[in-house]
Amino acid sequence: MKKRSSFVFLALATIVPVVLLSGFGQAAPGKTASRKTIVATYAILGSILKDLVGDACQVHVMIPNGLDPHEWEPSARDVEILMKADMIVQNGLQLEGGMQNSLAQAKERGTKFFTASDHIKVRKVGPGEGIPTGDPDQAVGAKDPHFWMDPLDMKLVVAALALQIKGDLGIDLSMRAADLETRLDKLNDEIVALCASIPRGDRKLVTGHESMGYFAQRYDFKLIGAVIPSISTQAEVSAADLAHLIRLIRENQVKAIFSELGTPSAVVHAIREETGVKVVELTTHSLPEDGSYFTFMRNVATTISAALK
Repeated sequence: MKKRSSFVFLALATIVPVVLLSGFGQAAPGKTASRKTIVATYAILGSILKDLVGDACQVHVMIPNGLDPHEWEPSARDVEILMKADMIVQNGLQLEGGMQNSLAQAKERGTKFFTASDHIKVRKVGPGEGIPTGDPDQAVGAKDPHFWMDPLDMKLVVAALALQIKGDLGIDLSMRAADLETRLDKLNDEIVALCASIPRGDRKLVTGHESMGYFAQRYDFKLIGAVIPSISTQAEVSAADLAHLIRLIRENQVKAIFSELGTPSAVVHAIREETGVKVVELTTHSLPEDGSYFTFMRNVATTISAALK
């Protein structure tokens, strides 16, 4: 009996610590799961969101960096992530064209939404911009979704987003927001200084599509035209559009054409052959390797400055 009692005691002594440790091990995921999850629809907006929230929330970026937000569509796994989010931060103004159904579904489920373009003064296509076309995205009065090309608009987004995160998720980010807004002011000053080296007569932009309106508005550039005469990269260019753009380039003595994500290389090549104007790659829809919005905007301003001054 003593041997049997000793065996039982040893068995219990072995099992009980394992059970207790197992119980403690299960507590940790509960703490991790309690962290709020915010989904940003695309990488540039996600970069600013990450700078704002730090470790206070989990941030998931939906559209992979470098892919065209006008065209990308979510997978079943992406839709699942959207449905489980505590908040979704979207651009608005139809930028996330392929995500509209999934975003609407998440809204119906009661997911909190923040639409960045609701908090800025939306730029509209003006008379004489770009190329005359029947595309409604390019018609005079069409709303331009590319506000991230203006750091001071992004500053307005940061202030509004911090307030909504506090109201909807109960997380106070006021100190981080103030710091980020200061950095965006300094970034704007840097870009002003870079653009100051470009003679006013040379501040003329021909771009891949109509993505530089906010940048031009902020830093005093003239929009001459676009290879794809639309706010969306999904539009097409006709022979008549191409001939009109070539004429505008010659008449305005444009110094460079800025090719972007989604710009047809064959069309750009044809324009260069006809006009002799150099073609410069401009990254307007994807982040650099460091994932920083600040580096992204410095690269844009430096590229334009070097090509036009």
